[in-house]
Amino acid sequence: MVTRRGLLAAGATGGAAALIPAGWAGRALAAAASLDARDIPKYVTPLRIPPAMPTVATDPERDTYEIAVRQFRQQILPPSWPRTTVWGYGSTAHPGSFGYPAPTIMARVGRPVRVTWVNQLVDDRGDYLPHLLPVDPTLHWANPAGGVEQRDRHGRWDGSPQGYRGPVPQVVHLHGAHSSQESDGHSEAWYLPVARNLPPDFAVSGSAYREFRSRFAERSGLRWAPGSATFEYANEQRPCTLWYHDHALGLTRENVYAGPAGFYLLGGGDEWPEEALPGPAPTRDDPPNASYHDIPLMIQDRSFTADGDLQYPTRYSSGDGPPVSVPGFSGSTIVVNGRTWPTLTVQRRRYRFRLLNGCNSRFLLLSVAANPTARPARPVLPVWQIGSDGGFLPEPVPHERVLLGPAQRVDAIVDFTDVPAGTELYLVNEGPDGMYGGGRPGVDFPPADPQTTGQVLRFVVTDAAGTDPSVPPEQLRLPSHPRLGAAQRVRRLSLNERRSGGSTVMLLGVLDERGRGLPLRWSDPVTEQPTLGDTEVWEVRNFTHHVHPVHLHQVQFELLGRGHSGRAQPGPGERGWMDTVLAYPWEVTRIKAHFDLPGRYAWHCHLLEHEDNEMMRPLNVLPRGGAAAGDGGASGGAGRPGTASTGAG
Repeated sequence: MVTRRGLLAAGATGGAAALIPAGWAGRALAAAASLDARDIPKYVTPLRIPPAMPTVATDPERDTYEIAVRQFRQQILPPSWPRTTVWGYGSTAHPGSFGYPAPTIMARVGRPVRVTWVNQLVDDRGDYLPHLLPVDPTLHWANPAGGVEQRDRHGRWDGSPQGYRGPVPQVVHLHGAHSSQESDGHSEAWYLPVARNLPPDFAVSGSAYREFRSRFAERSGLRWAPGSATFEYANEQRPCTLWYHDHALGLTRENVYAGPAGFYLLGGGDEWPEEALPGPAPTRDDPPNASYHDIPLMIQDRSFTADGDLQYPTRYSSGDGPPVSVPGFSGSTIVVNGRTWPTLTVQRRRYRFRLLNGCNSRFLLLSVAANPTARPARPVLPVWQIGSDGGFLPEPVPHERVLLGPAQRVDAIVDFTDVPAGTELYLVNEGPDGMYGGGRPGVDFPPADPQTTGQVLRFVVTDAAGTDPSVPPEQLRLPSHPRLGAAQRVRRLSLNERRSGGSTVMLLGVLDERGRGLPLRWSDPVTEQPTLGDTEVWEVRNFTHHVHPVHLHQVQFELLGRGHSGRAQPGPGERGWMDTVLAYPWEVTRIKAHFDLPGRYAWHCHLLEHEDNEMMRPLNVLPRGGAAAGDGGASGGAGRPGTASTGAG
């Protein structure tokens, strides 16, 4: 059993943590971009709609893919500007499929998908490619240069201003999926590319890779090839919008910023006719000029150099030394589906948009306005939310503004039916250009720069080319919404700020007996260990000044309440299934989750700069009857750190 003394000792040890300079509150700490975002023309490029990912095989049992990550150049800035070197996923059998964002994996409920994920970050000679961005090797990270004994630990700086320049670890996480542990994309299950110049003393895979490779072989009879991992997704969950991205330990912020991410749209199921919603979405073998009315929108912020390269800050303080991980990032431009400030031509009909906040740290507050720069923005069309991270809401919800934290998704309908042809409308952003602490734009924080990051996308309305068979959003009757039963445990957790050497350390943790936050690092003893088959309530108390998007692997959960006591009812847009919830400063956020897959997972803040620098904790689901260490306790288990017992939710 984990004792309070042991937890206090563990929480006081370890290396670097998520550092935020003292007095820094909501201010972006990105280095000044060499390319002035105000000089970049807006709305000169059509929106790129990612195509469907090609399969390598289909049979009665499953769809099979082989997807690699590669380096290439892509036109992200307007056509007359330089191209940008990025990373992205694509099918190894279809060289033209690689892109940023990647093609969309189109899946169906109940039909498994098997993907072999291959790390092909090598050049034409077969030598490994170093990272596009400076890498801080002193973090608790994958650390291939440490060899087998020191991998997945803190590394050392060799004096290079670029930091680590070796081969880049990769491992893919399907965010929001109900996945078995060997297919979850565990941060310590990374692997290097097969390259001819790999140093012989480097670790070629993470400390969890061999275990999960063996588990997958036992389950499927297949063995992972070097430089790859094969995952299987059962798709045993409700229809929803998922996304896949890299999740390597201590390197997610920079790997995702380089480009590897894509949508995974799970459709089907027997519960509801899809014809009531706008469509179609991209499918395999579509003709080149296919028209889509179900469109995924991956919204991200990026900064660029004058040469068109991605720019990411190396440090938040001046002076000599290694690249120091920044505590937050706000890019100077907005990129939608891999293009800066694109235009989407829409007909006078209804459209379904799968909105994803793919930013590292930026919060988005989105609305449809007629004037792209007027602030406060004046919404002219409602955004009808029909779903959240894990599927449909109980009923459609109209919003003037939609708030999205990093990694969150909103399934939405915008109805252009009554908008005159020739009208130009804009998707605008009034979230802050820095860390978000809650509140209203223009009152509690300055909104994003209306000339740059306050603009997202232009809509140009044209006449409809045919009838619209979809149902108006206000008339939709969404599928029945299942609810979880009574909880067996209540688990009390914390988000913590701790001053350290003139900076502030951001850590997850538990509560002690007096209700104070007890911060812990990734390597500290595991405290979140639910029993297989149990339903738990997690009460997450935020002791920091910032909103944190808290993500749990394996599960979709219910938000029960917020506020000082955690009992304030969630808003109507948060009454569906979620995998990432916003935890507000000085509040308790209460969620309920059912853990029905055994094994090793994680929970973390999805501000990627926080996640990479210790704001992530193990989540182990134990077999029933297994020994539990600080796992929340059962009836009569009160007194363990961060735990209490209950029979209700």
